Amino acid sequence: MNYCSQCGHDITVSIPQGDNRERDVCTHCGMIFYQNPKIIAGCLPIWEDKVLLCKRAIEPRHGLWTLPAGFMENQESLAEAAQRETWEEALARVDKPRLYTVFSLPDINQVYMLFRAKLAAEEFAAGEESLEVALFTEETIPWDNLAFHTVRLTLQHYFTDRKTALFPLHVDTLYHQKIKE
Repeated sequence: MNYCSQCGHDITVSIPQGDNRERDVCTHCGMIFYQNPKIIAGCLPIWEDKVLLCKRAIEPRHGLWTLPAGFMENQESLAEAAQRETWEEALARVDKPRLYTVFSLPDINQVYMLFRAKLAAEEFAAGEESLEVALFTEETIPWDNLAFHTVRLTLQHYFTDRKTALFPLHVDTLYHQKIKE
């Protein structure tokens, strides 16, 4: 950031009074500009013994498989964001989403929040951001072609938890060095 969006003057990086982190601060009006992590919301859509995955039609990771998820928008709840992303990417509706995995990725300033949810019906199709959408059993998941480590971990948790029918909230912090893809 070079110029203040409030008054147009120069921006400097400094620690504002009462704060403990460097921020972009206007040298003229004193406006402080906070940069916070982006929230990625999505679903692990389930139909019987299968999960719904989308093959990405966009970068990053074009052509690889993922859960329907994306950036949360202003003026929507977390669950609404997850349901919207599921509709946009897979043209699928889900019932009763329950928060299932939360992954903080401090190195890239993102937080993934994925919900476990049942498909409302066995109806889905590729949305604008997907090349293909399909249901997979645990044995048919394209494990070597998953787009993101967070998706792999969510699927691993799900198939492990499904054996006991207990689905606790899984929370973890993933640093770049922990993600080997």
